Amino acid sequence: MVESENTEHTQALGPRQFDLDRCVHCGLCLNACPTYRELGLEMDSPRGRVYQMVQVAEGAPITPSYIQHIDLCLACRGCESACPSGVRYGKMVEDARAQIEAHIRRSWSQRLLRRFVFGHLLESRASLTVVGTFLYLYEASGMKALVRALGFLKLLGRLGDLEQLAPSAEPPFFFSQAGRTFQPQGPRRYRVAFLSGCIANIAFARLNEATVRVLQKNGCEVVVPKDQGCCGALHLHSGLPEETRKLARQNIDAVLNGGFDAVITNAAGCGSTLKEYGELLEDDAAYAAKARHFAGRMRDVTEFLAGIELNTRMGPVNATVTYQDSCHLAHGQRIRTAPRKLLAAVPGLTFREMPGADICCGSAGIYNVVQSEMSAQILGHKMESVNATGAGIIATANPGCMLQLQAGVRAHGSGQRVMHVVEVLDLAYKNA
Repeated sequence: MVESENTEHTQALGPRQFDLDRCVHCGLCLNACPTYRELGLEMDSPRGRVYQMVQVAEGAPITPSYIQHIDLCLACRGCESACPSGVRYGKMVEDARAQIEAHIRRSWSQRLLRRFVFGHLLESRASLTVVGTFLYLYEASGMKALVRALGFLKLLGRLGDLEQLAPSAEPPFFFSQAGRTFQPQGPRRYRVAFLSGCIANIAFARLNEATVRVLQKNGCEVVVPKDQGCCGALHLHSGLPEETRKLARQNIDAVLNGGFDAVITNAAGCGSTLKEYGELLEDDAAYAAKARHFAGRMRDVTEFLAGIELNTRMGPVNATVTYQDSCHLAHGQRIRTAPRKLLAAVPGLTFREMPGADICCGSAGIYNVVQSEMSAQILGHKMESVNATGAGIIATANPGCMLQLQAGVRAHGSGQRVMHVVEVLDLAYKNA
């Protein structure tokens, strides 16, 4: 390995010794780890990865084997929920990946791709709109169905597998709503900002619209901040903390002086990072206090709705529903009851808990793209749990999980519908 010439990462020193020392290697995390459950290998368990981090901290070289084991981690943080010692494993993996990024030099093609995705695409509304338009035309023209029907995807190997995960674009894209204020239906009870994400603006535009409608139904004046952008979660999980800090400052500035009672997201993965802005910017004299204030206002949409007097003027949704815990909601934000409480409030709905609901579905940001084989293996077992419930609707609380579960339904399901919890509420309000 050759050391990176990118000075952006020179401060990436890896996990702190204090955090590493908190792990007592008890092994209670093992069964909570998806990769250990699949492989049964100690080095692909949280305990094993912490051991390897300790070796690197003590001077061992960063080897291809070490990188492989760290990369294979989903960073789902299921181990954190199981850990009796409070080990902050998710933070440790992020630091380890930043350290790796600082000390290796990737191939020119990898550098080019990462620079385009992380440095341009996710941060550019124009570029996302172009990609979204292409995806829409690919599907609307019939090319997508034709390519799949003729079996061309099998000839493409791994690229064909990735095409199966590509989201459908949903014009009109939600970018057009940036800067708008939506008035509540009935008396105003709250004033909230809605952070609509980056890719979600093109792939989950209807979900974003449903989120706004449900908030309006619950007395919220909903502002879509004009200058918001990507939250930086994908950057952070990929070893790019400085890029995340830049995006954090942008989002903080976008909502800081809005007088909001809460800042809302409908993406659990984004919310987990957004709530950590205070920690990310704790050494930034100009933004530390602002970041803490921002993080204190952040709420997942299910968390917010479950914490207020919910508008129960709903019509029946006559369906059997199961719920898949989004990892960064259940383990990152420790929110499990709120989504289930909201589903229980919907008349006509029959809820069935799936076995292992809080075990990762294999999405994990871009994990299903860069580790597609392991992701598919994990997804197959998740769908066994889903199918065991007999539910016709799979509810979850994160767009990335929705894409993964939709792929699971196509490969292993029985025609189940995948919905965000807020979409189930939106349907119930429409049925009233």
